[in-house]
Amino acid sequence: MEQWQELLRKSVDSGKDIVDRFGFDPEVAERLNTLFHIRINPYYLSLIRYPGDPIWLQCIPDEKELEENEFPEDPLNEDVDSPVPSITHRYPDRVLFLTTSQCSMYCRFCTRKRKVGDSDKISMKFIQNGLDYIRAHPEIRDVILSGGDPLMLTDYMLEKVLKGLRDIPHVEIIRLGTKMPCVLPQRITPKFIEMIKQYHPIYVNTHFNHPWECTPEAKKACDMLEDAGCPVGNQAVLMKGVNDDPDVMLELMRKLLAMRVRPYYIYQADITKSANHFRTPISKGLEIMDKLRGHTSGLAIPYYVIDAPGGGGKIPLLPQYVLGRNGNDIILRNYKYDIFTYPDVEEENADDAKIEKQYMRKPRRTRKAKRPARKPSTVPKNEK
Repeated sequence: MEQWQELLRKSVDSGKDIVDRFGFDPEVAERLNTLFHIRINPYYLSLIRYPGDPIWLQCIPDEKELEENEFPEDPLNEDVDSPVPSITHRYPDRVLFLTTSQCSMYCRFCTRKRKVGDSDKISMKFIQNGLDYIRAHPEIRDVILSGGDPLMLTDYMLEKVLKGLRDIPHVEIIRLGTKMPCVLPQRITPKFIEMIKQYHPIYVNTHFNHPWECTPEAKKACDMLEDAGCPVGNQAVLMKGVNDDPDVMLELMRKLLAMRVRPYYIYQADITKSANHFRTPISKGLEIMDKLRGHTSGLAIPYYVIDAPGGGGKIPLLPQYVLGRNGNDIILRNYKYDIFTYPDVEEENADDAKIEKQYMRKPRRTRKAKRPARKPSTVPKNEK
């Protein structure tokens, strides 16, 4: 048994464990574990510095989760775009391929709680269905392996999936969506690296949310992946109490670059059942982006996106840099809020109606996030 597997065996892994270790009320602990399974491996647990800190908030369950049952279980409508149990096919040329239900640490803000941890919903028994679907759709050139965490599979089982994909001629790119470099970096072993190098191009999308997660162990894991020819990108989630501070996010982005990890996305937290207490106003994300641009290298600036409720996909958000027009001049501001004028080039034969027609698309029905049902008033009518 490898070290990472030994660490998994020693995880905080039940309601009883959090009663014994953190003094939770037994009934509350069991309800939380039933709502969404608890697993915190010893490595990630060791990063907690004090109760309620940014690491604690990500992995230790909170009673607030029990109060937020009115929010959707599938806010991104992934199941609607799932032609077979293991596949989400939303974008034209790429698919999400779910390979396992298991994670080495269950994030309390997970957007896929309805499936993660449930081997009846994400299972190796669906792998062949997924491979068959991808083979039958030649427009698919990019496959993202996810779950759960695909690196929870043994090297042998993961290689079977990779080999199956590489046997499909139109699959050009394989991406691994894994949190292992952050939460259990011991999973990145020399044996794993030698295996993965056989199936390039392999890209890795990982998931660091706070500077304290950028440890020497995490750096070693990322170095091994980069040295093996796997570009590593990071997808952070903006969360209240974890990283909703421009200075914290700036430090995280700089540390990621020092580990050769390219900041890729900052996600607005999804409107997910039992995770609404992590959400921040969109203005907070725009403030953070405003404090990144110009204050650090462009390499350290990710996209800030909303994964649109109802299955609309990722929509980028930016602070307002274009302030207006004055004839052909564009009025701009920079990161210091200094104002500049840029003389635009007039388009030949420009016609407002032509431009409008060129950029307008067929109108689509707007999908709105489901709002929680209003609770009935308890105030008597004659007192209103």
